[in-house]
Amino acid sequence: MYNTTKTPVWYGELRTARGNAIVIHDKQFPEAKAGRIYLYNAVRDTIIEYAEEIVSGNLHDLDKVKIKAAEDAYGAAWDSARSEFMEKHQGWVDANATKHKPLITKAKAKSKKRNEVDAASSDNEPGSESLDREFANGWSGGLEE
Repeated sequence: MYNTTKTPVWYGELRTARGNAIVIHDKQFPEAKAGRIYLYNAVRDTIIEYAEEIVSGNLHDLDKVKIKAAEDAYGAAWDSARSEFMEKHQGWVDANATKHKPLITKAKAKSKKRNEVDAASSDNEPGSESLDREFANGWSGGLEE
């Protein structure tokens, strides 16, 4: 049974009636649909979405010697397939990045607010462009400048 808690990349064997295949699971893969899992299938040289309930009983850990042999035999193909797969799912990868950057920093927000206050105080006469803009923003829900 596969267990990805110990290592970020799990190497194993999928045993089926059609034959056995070396498979690789990477924790960095995007989440598949509920009840499904992505595995790199070395025989097919591609990453496939499997029904987890069906394959979980047929997944078996490889020992250290077989893992090393699998890395040597399929390492380049695995890297290529993984890169291509992650490119296709780049939106998911970006959305789940560990570091979140705010769109507007606090310094910029304070600076913008100060500029708006300065502009409003210099154009306080009725009919001025500044008051018209504030009036329009107040009633229309905010027009973009």
